[in-house]
Amino acid sequence: MHLKPKSAFGQTVLLIGILLLINQVVSYLSVTYTFIRPSYQQINSLLATHIKVLFMQDVDHLSPTFHKRYFEATGIRIYTEAGAVANGLDNATYYQFLSKQMSDALGGTAEVRITPGDPYMFWVNPPQAPNIWITVPMTGVGEADISPLTIYLLVIGILSVAGGWIFVRRLNRPLQALSNAAIAVGKGEIPPPLKEEGTSEIIEVTRTFNQMAKGIKQLEDDRALLTAGISHDLRTPLTRIRLASEMMSEDQEWIRDGIIHDIEDMNDIIDQFTEYVRKDCSEKSESTDINELIQEAVQARNIEGHHHIALDLNPLPSFNIRRVAIKRILDNLIENAFRYGSDEIIITSSHNPKQGTVTFAVRDFGTGIPESDVEGLFKPFAQGDKARGSVGSGLGLAIVKRAVELHNGTITLQNHSEQGLVATVTLPLDGKRSYKKV
Repeated sequence: MHLKPKSAFGQTVLLIGILLLINQVVSYLSVTYTFIRPSYQQINSLLATHIKVLFMQDVDHLSPTFHKRYFEATGIRIYTEAGAVANGLDNATYYQFLSKQMSDALGGTAEVRITPGDPYMFWVNPPQAPNIWITVPMTGVGEADISPLTIYLLVIGILSVAGGWIFVRRLNRPLQALSNAAIAVGKGEIPPPLKEEGTSEIIEVTRTFNQMAKGIKQLEDDRALLTAGISHDLRTPLTRIRLASEMMSEDQEWIRDGIIHDIEDMNDIIDQFTEYVRKDCSEKSESTDINELIQEAVQARNIEGHHHIALDLNPLPSFNIRRVAIKRILDNLIENAFRYGSDEIIITSSHNPKQGTVTFAVRDFGTGIPESDVEGLFKPFAQGDKARGSVGSGLGLAIVKRAVELHNGTITLQNHSEQGLVATVTLPLDGKRSYKKV
């Protein structure tokens, strides 16, 4: 368990809290040694003076009337050990630092105790007469009441932490907005311009990010327009070529079939280019059971007699997904499994309640691919023939990866331990990106 927070917000608040704690400790020590300790030293000095007066030899020669008046005026009393106990000595609190100071002042071992009340009663056992106790009442003296100081420092600490929290939150808000917007851009979504707020440095970063997002959107729009234009312009001559080939004589049928096959391949490549450029962000999410989409995809493939799909589907919860995008994922994975793998494939699905994810996988029984080629297959225009002996535009898995990331999910390709390749797609049920390390 890491006690140190990782976010700038948490670290700043923690730093403010530590500094305030140090400040409070220093303040307590300063008040104690600057105000409270000198006050008790003065009181102790006054007590020592009274004790010295009582044991002055010249005082013994004074009249008994003076002694009586002196004791009445000061309230000082002298008790034997038994008398002191009878008058509340056991209820008095011993103070070590006062006893040490009194011992230094009287030149011997002395003991000082205090009974709280009104007035406070100071008990002194002087070194001149170890068997007696002298009590000296003190009015206007109380224990150091540091509760106002405590409240003051507590209020200052709370206000400081609250102020720091507000400041850091205000500083962190635009940074969080930048982080969310950057994640959206990474998924192909261009968010509206961010509000320029915060410190001057953050405002400058936000302004730069807005300009960058605007430039990316312009590039995406230009690319989509260019691809749409190329697709439209290419399909027209391809259609004319196909019509012309249909008019060829029967003895040239093999040429006609070759031309038609090539035209269909070119149309497929154009469709893949269009799919790769097209954004699925505009599609609305709706609650769907992925098992239903898998069964629909399998039913559409049943028309191909030489292909067979086995199903191993477990119950799945419905959650919000983009149906068209998920269908595109399934169609591409199934097509790749048949084209590059085998005529027999299996599709599985599962639900992990603990991690809050839904997983489906497409496995073929082909030869698999080298581990070094796995990561490269997700790149646009990567040629699959390097791995499993076929040609194509190289956009199929790139389209799949983009659609998966649109749902904040993950896709992996892995050779099966027995035979074939397994493409696994994992999607979070809450639609949120997971940053947990695997």
